[in-house]
Amino acid sequence: MEILREIGMIARSLDSISNIEFKRYDLAKGQYLYLVRICENPGIIQEKLAELIKVDRTSAARAIKKLEINGFIEKKEDEHNRKIKKLFPTEKGEGVYPFIIRENEHSNSVVLKGFSDKEVENLLLLLRRARKNAEIDWEFVKKGNKRNY
Repeated sequence: MEILREIGMIARSLDSISNIEFKRYDLAKGQYLYLVRICENPGIIQEKLAELIKVDRTSAARAIKKLEINGFIEKKEDEHNRKIKKLFPTEKGEGVYPFIIRENEHSNSVVLKGFSDKEVENLLLLLRRARKNAEIDWEFVKKGNKRNY
């Protein structure tokens, strides 16, 4: 099946473009993904963010630390539980967010060029179904289990 290869090539191409274009804003590789989710979900905790992006906690922690050091986000203690650190965009992070969204919208229009509205709708529905199927295995393996091939 070539489907996953095609999806992977599309994702890697767009990720590579984004990483190149976001360098001018001092966003390192892949950090834009985290910043967008934090801007869209102010106060999100690190574990939930890692789940949204589908990465392990260590990768999330590294990216979050870099975003914090570079002034894109800040951690704040939860008012009820001081152990919980919530993530918020800073003014700098909020300033870059609209550019990231414009780049995403442009990439969507490039990738979906020539598709009818119905085709786009069907593609989205099918990809969501595929993602949900993949999430089942992701959760299973994340808990230390091995898949049966």
